[in-house]
Amino acid sequence: MRTLKYGEAIRAALAHAMRRDPDVFIMGLGVDDHKGIFGSTKGLAEEFGRERVFDTPISEGAMTGVAIGAALNGLKPVHVHMRVDFLYLAMDQLFNIAAKWHAMYGGRSSIPIVVRAVVGRSWGQGAQHSQCLPSFFMNVPGIKVAMPTTPADAQGLLLAAIADPNPAVLIEHRLLYDIAGPVPDPPEPVPFGKAAVRRPGRDLTIVANSHMAVESLRAAEFLSGHGIEAEVVDPVSLVPLDRRTLMESVRRTGRLLVVDTGWTVCGVSAEIAALAAEEAPAALKHPVRRLGMQPTTCPTSKPLENAFYPGASGIAREAFAMFGRGFPEGGVPEQTSAFKGAF
Repeated sequence: MRTLKYGEAIRAALAHAMRRDPDVFIMGLGVDDHKGIFGSTKGLAEEFGRERVFDTPISEGAMTGVAIGAALNGLKPVHVHMRVDFLYLAMDQLFNIAAKWHAMYGGRSSIPIVVRAVVGRSWGQGAQHSQCLPSFFMNVPGIKVAMPTTPADAQGLLLAAIADPNPAVLIEHRLLYDIAGPVPDPPEPVPFGKAAVRRPGRDLTIVANSHMAVESLRAAEFLSGHGIEAEVVDPVSLVPLDRRTLMESVRRTGRLLVVDTGWTVCGVSAEIAALAAEEAPAALKHPVRRLGMQPTTCPTSKPLENAFYPGASGIAREAFAMFGRGFPEGGVPEQTSAFKGAF
């Protein structure tokens, strides 16, 4: 094992895959930039050449078509998007071609394309660059979907996605790139479909992924100091979803709070809440509660943005309410992020 930051772990996975397989290549806006998409592609163009690591025009639909065509001809593209919002322009290519190809041709052909897309808060992004869209991809059969939280998640799921014969979408939160953690050396794939219990607890299940798992862990530590032991379960993989681990926790604690990285309406939290209603209704001691982005477009003002996204204090406040308790004075101490810029 070695310790790497989230972005470094992704870079290590890409380098490992490209050294082992000459068919793997990386494309996307800014992948050959000196900053290398938060360090995740830094130096790869110099090591592998600009035929295998190259910048693309701002034409997501057309370039997704290029990636699909390359995949159909035996290559393994990793298509990187600096913001998940840009994938709106590639939906037809991904949903009507990449996701359905394997089924339409009786399993005789497939499209091994990996899409990496960045989400997450930062000042001044506004309505068109601050969205989180995992539920869009969850709704269409044929695409694997994951939101890795730790460096090990990011590295292992990326390797698994590259090896998969069908399309996969990995959604990465920009506030995670500087978080460090242990990763296998050499890198190893991590299978889709396995949730992680980030913190054990007996009183309440908090299901949260990506950066919301980090915020939920902070909230859980605060709750512990006030006599509530919350279990934090991170789905990690959204398609396929580890229903068993999620529901085992709910049956054990009897309470479920789902913290969404996106909007709650028809979102990831809605799917997990429905799962609890279908599979563990008798275990619930309290109605399921959900938190997510406020039901409006993202504001550009920093103070308004702070209110737009859920955080540790809001999570803890909701948990106290589920036990009929008021929120203690002071709240959860704020945590300063290493991320400072609009990009």
